[in-house]
Amino acid sequence: MGRMFGPSKSEIWRQLGEEIGGQYVEGGLWRGDRVQGSHGAWTVTLDTYTVQVGKTYVTFTRMRAPYVNPDGFRFTVYRRSIFSGIATFLGMQDIDIGAPEFDDDFVIKGTDEGRVRTLFSSPRLRELIDAQRNIHLSVKDDEGWFGARFPEGVDELYFAVPGVIRDVERLKLLYELFAEMLDRLCTVGSAHQRDPGVAL
Repeated sequence: MGRMFGPSKSEIWRQLGEEIGGQYVEGGLWRGDRVQGSHGAWTVTLDTYTVQVGKTYVTFTRMRAPYVNPDGFRFTVYRRSIFSGIATFLGMQDIDIGAPEFDDDFVIKGTDEGRVRTLFSSPRLRELIDAQRNIHLSVKDDEGWFGARFPEGVDELYFAVPGVIRDVERLKLLYELFAEMLDRLCTVGSAHQRDPGVAL
């Protein structure tokens, strides 16, 4: 029956694990399946989680990578929509990076305008962001009450979108985006190439 809809999530995610040189970890009673890959000192984890919205449940695909953040620099980037103007109106500053097409399509907010511009000056980074038709990528300080608590000075690069991503090429590009972003954060002095000491 499932064949009618193409390969299952587990098949696609196993393939991703092989192609990025990572591993597919089967879920158990309390946590779902995940894929973990290494880039430098960092571990990038792909999984799903489900939240209740009213009377329905919505499953999200997320990717996370804890890292040492020496200066507390944070940013958020997402594709522009009809609601973006409301967020800007409510006082959340949209930073233009000087790449007109990218600035037209995406909203970027950050704690340091100059650093945001330097970070996003990489054409490859912008290309990888643009390759995700639905994207919400940010730096978070930890995962709140029900998630991992991070040591002082450790944050995580965090991506989450509604739905289960079953496109291996899209997932590989997302993994590459994380690798590129972590390297860029090191370049601008907002990440250290060392183990953050957090297991997801």
